[in-house]
Amino acid sequence: MSAVCRWAILGTAGIARKNWHSIRNAENAELIAVASRSQERARQFIVECQAQVPHPTTPIAVGGYDELLARDDIDAVYVPLPTGIRKEWVIKAAQAGKHVMCEKPCGVVTADVEEIIAACDANHVQFMDGVMFMHSRRLGALRETLDDGRSIGQLRRIATGFSFNAPQDFLEGNIRVSSALEPAGCLGDLGWYNIRFTLWVMNYAMPRAVTGRLLSTIKSKISDAPTPTEFSGELLFDGGVSAGFYCSFLTEHQQWAHISGSKGHAVVSDFVLPFMGPEVGFDVSNHHFDINNCLFHMEQHTRRVAVNEYSNNHATSQETNLFRSFSTLVLSGSVDRHWPDIALKTQQVLDACLDSARSNSRPVEL
Repeated sequence: MSAVCRWAILGTAGIARKNWHSIRNAENAELIAVASRSQERARQFIVECQAQVPHPTTPIAVGGYDELLARDDIDAVYVPLPTGIRKEWVIKAAQAGKHVMCEKPCGVVTADVEEIIAACDANHVQFMDGVMFMHSRRLGALRETLDDGRSIGQLRRIATGFSFNAPQDFLEGNIRVSSALEPAGCLGDLGWYNIRFTLWVMNYAMPRAVTGRLLSTIKSKISDAPTPTEFSGELLFDGGVSAGFYCSFLTEHQQWAHISGSKGHAVVSDFVLPFMGPEVGFDVSNHHFDINNCLFHMEQHTRRVAVNEYSNNHATSQETNLFRSFSTLVLSGSVDRHWPDIALKTQQVLDACLDSARSNSRPVEL
C-alpha cells in the first residue's frame, strides 16, 4: 500500500479547483491525474491550477473518464460531475476498484444513491459526499455545547438559511438551473447543506414528516423544465423538535444556523463556508429577562466558542480535512459505513421535501 492516497479528479467543474488545493495541502494525498471529456480541456485546467497552487509533480491530463478509471496508479477519485450523469460514473469508478468522493446531491433520486452505495459495497470501496463542514473541528465543539445540558437545554428548534444572489448569466445558463443536469436546483445545490446540518444536530434521527414549498422556479435557456431557485422546508421530529430551512439563488449570501432549546440557543453565522480568518466558531446565548415593577430589562448573555482552524484551503481547513480524512480511510484498508449512510439519509429527506413541494406542500411521511 502506498504511503499516500493517490487521487484523480473526474471532471473539471469549478469546485474541483478548490479541491485541487485541498488535495495539495493534505499530507497523505497526492494528485495523479485529471480527466475531462477532452485531453486539452484537462490540460488547460491543470495549467491554470498548477500556476497558482503547484503540486510537486504536475498531474497528468487524461482525455476521457474511462481512460482515467482504467489506470492502476489511482486509489481514489473525486467526482464533481453534474448530478444528472453522476451515478453512471460513480458506479463505474467503484467497479474499477476506486474509492469515491462525490459532490452533492449524490443522485437525482434516492434510488440512485442506493445503487451507488450497493456498487461501492460490492467492490469494497469507500463512498463519501463532499460536504466540507462535516470535517471541521468546529462541529466537535458544537456537539459538546449541545450535549452539556446547560447551554441549550432540551432541543426544540433548528433553523438554517443558505443562499446567494446569482447573476443573470447564472440563471440563464449555469448547469445548476438545468432540469437535466441539476433537477433539484437550489435545493440540491444549497439545501443539501441545510438538511445535512439539521440531521447532524439530531444525531441522524430521521424526521417523521416533512413539508416543502417551491417559492420560485426558473426555466432557463438550457432547461426543458423549471428548476427550483428558492425553496423552504419544514421537518418534524419525534420528541417535539422541529426544523426549518430556506435556500435560494435569489437572496444575497447568507449561511446561518440557529439551534434553540429550553435554556438557550447557539448561532453559527457561517456554517457552510467559514468566513476568512484563523478561527471558526459560534455564539451561545442564555439571555435573561428581568422584571422589577416598572423596569423591564432584557439582559444579553452571549459567549463565543471558537477553535483554531483557518478557512480558505489552509492546511487546517475543513476542505483539507475532508481529503485528509478520506485518504486516511483509504490507507487504513477499512470502509466506514457512516458516510454512505448519512448521504442516503440526506437524499431521502431532500426527495421527500421536493415531493411535498410538487404536491401542494402536503406532508410527506418518512
